[in-house]
Amino acid sequence: MTADRVPADARAHIDDLAAFVTASPSSYHAAAEAARRAEEAGYTRLTEGDPWELAGGGRYVVVRDGSVVAFALPEDTGPTTPFTIVGAHTDSPGFKLKPKPTTHGAGGWWQLGLEVYGGPLLNSWLDRELELAGRLVTLDGEEHLVRTGSLLRIPQLAIHLDRGVNDGLALDKQRHTQPVWGLGDAESADVLQALAARAGVEASQVGGYDIVVADTQEPRTFGHDQELFASGRLDNLLSAHAALVAQLASAPEGSIAMYAAFDHEEIGSASRSGAAGPFLEDVLRRVSTAFGADADQRAQAFAASFHVSSDVGHAVHPNYPERHDPANRPVAGGGPILKINANQRYATDAHGAAVWNAACESAGVPTQEFVSNNAVPCGSTIGPIAATRLGIRTVDVGVPILSMHSARELTAVVDPWHLSRAMSAVLAR
Repeated sequence: MTADRVPADARAHIDDLAAFVTASPSSYHAAAEAARRAEEAGYTRLTEGDPWELAGGGRYVVVRDGSVVAFALPEDTGPTTPFTIVGAHTDSPGFKLKPKPTTHGAGGWWQLGLEVYGGPLLNSWLDRELELAGRLVTLDGEEHLVRTGSLLRIPQLAIHLDRGVNDGLALDKQRHTQPVWGLGDAESADVLQALAARAGVEASQVGGYDIVVADTQEPRTFGHDQELFASGRLDNLLSAHAALVAQLASAPEGSIAMYAAFDHEEIGSASRSGAAGPFLEDVLRRVSTAFGADADQRAQAFAASFHVSSDVGHAVHPNYPERHDPANRPVAGGGPILKINANQRYATDAHGAAVWNAACESAGVPTQEFVSNNAVPCGSTIGPIAATRLGIRTVDVGVPILSMHSARELTAVVDPWHLSRAMSAVLAR
């Protein structure tokens, strides 16, 4: 790939993705950033605890914890108007701060108690400057987003103290993943005090917290002609951003354009703000009810609706080509992938594939298929979960990357842009 094959629009998209990732060290920050961008684009903020007054032609956004839904209504929205949904997730694998988190380790080190969140590549988190980010909730129920900047590091054992480390690194999730963040008297070490100070609240008023660990290295392009892009949290802020860009540019006519980004996908989606929870269905029902839909009309709307579930997938790894299917081999820079699985780990079926392929053709976007090697079972996504819960036809797609679940992942500059353009075509169908 040469520089003139990376369009200026693709570079602008990747720069905006970098800004989105930088603003989103936690799922709560990602939801807040998506809502901020939506409001800046003219969307009205809704609160779940208040009545909703919706009007044809209106644009609205609502946040539940680390999840966000935004929707744009056609002027002639009615009780059977279907929904076209572009979905993703806001969380990433890594670590979460435990209760009683501050500890005093051997050698005078201040340490923190972390719990493994999802399935991170543990070794990729070693020897990186990391930050804490998430939300503090004070005793009065107010939520405060907080991030520390570079604060901690999980140090690897020197090779002189483990001569066989290059023959096989084995990390104990409890003993070997606890970071250092200071030195000295244990009585002066209090990470909750440090978090409260950064949030501008009294530590004594903090009633609860959801705090995760994030890599602080900035996203960047690199490689020949700067055609590669490396960043933390591409799984799945890449898709969350691509879908948001498509949503904010949409001008719906025949269906309600909707963006849905969920928390907790990396741990199974079973939460009040996950895809297995009621959030999306709650919003869909409130929207249809606002336009007078009864149960039969809502069923008609759902039957005509369509959902694009987007999550990153595996590009063929040049050092491990045997781990991939021998015939279906997605390449970086080859466009978004259509995810297919016989056991419905992905929700794609023939009708969904036809819609997706037609959208890619309409947008002038290349596309490629992904299916797992039979000996290497695949993961899953929000797609089958949302399809099971709602009965809305769903297709699973994404972008091929390397180093999935690493603290820092890799994609081609053009692919996130291609993904967003294909999503725009789906929303415009």
